[in-house]
Amino acid sequence: MNAIESPPDLAARAGALSDRAGYDEAFLGPVIPLPMPTSPAVETVLLPYTHFSVVHRPDRRLAAATAVCIDGARLLPDVPREDKWEFDPRLPESQQAGNDIYRNNTLDRGHLVRRLDPVWGATAEANQANNDTFHYTNAAPQQDVFNQGKQLWQGLENFLLDHAAQFDRKLTVMTGPVLHESDPPYRGIQVPLRFWKVAAFLQGGRLASTGYILDQSPDLTRDFERAMAGARPGDPPPLGPFRTFQVPVSDIVELTALDFGPLPAADLMPVSRAPVERWKRLESHDDIVLGK
Repeated sequence: MNAIESPPDLAARAGALSDRAGYDEAFLGPVIPLPMPTSPAVETVLLPYTHFSVVHRPDRRLAAATAVCIDGARLLPDVPREDKWEFDPRLPESQQAGNDIYRNNTLDRGHLVRRLDPVWGATAEANQANNDTFHYTNAAPQQDVFNQGKQLWQGLENFLLDHAAQFDRKLTVMTGPVLHESDPPYRGIQVPLRFWKVAAFLQGGRLASTGYILDQSPDLTRDFERAMAGARPGDPPPLGPFRTFQVPVSDIVELTALDFGPLPAADLMPVSRAPVERWKRLESHDDIVLGK
């Protein structure tokens, strides 16, 4: 259980984050703005960290979007992992999904910005970035089963960095949950059933992008209410196996109602595919489309 902090303690911690520059929209050269809701009625709070930013939805207690700059030539992969999750003191704890959501159940704190992605640069800077990823604002509940689909999802950044190695080994990666009104409720939040990811990089000197969806929807071939509510009162909603798809970035725009600036036009996945093939199920990284 988190100890109750006094206002001076909170102020000191909030002040410690005041120097964070956050996501650099010109990191690749072309300007790539943060994904923001297209509707002015959706309230968000911008939270900058080290090499990444979170666009937070207080009403959902989760991020609407995250964006991270990855410098593949300067990564420090040996920074130790401590798994010390904290509330962001710049927001009321009541607006964040803390440990109560993840305690005594099968839900993982799923990093949105992957822990190692912003961990680059000087040692102190990299360590700070590592610690910054362990704020609850950078987490969302995911099924804890570690299967091929989740491995694919977590390995996308490495795969794309390898692809970009012949250019400048830089990526910007945007990730978030698909926040839908029908997401099942649990312990004061609604659990997202899908997650999205959009990667941007330079290819042949031009901006390129690819989009992905991770689907953890439950098996609804059973009775709908039972599938969504869980077999016992108080259980988390049953989530399905991780399934990873490459999808048109324009579809992610439609699903999330977020503005991705120039990235739909830079998408490397052909969008003229037949509807049944529009979302490409990925069984391995070899299935990813990186050219029209």
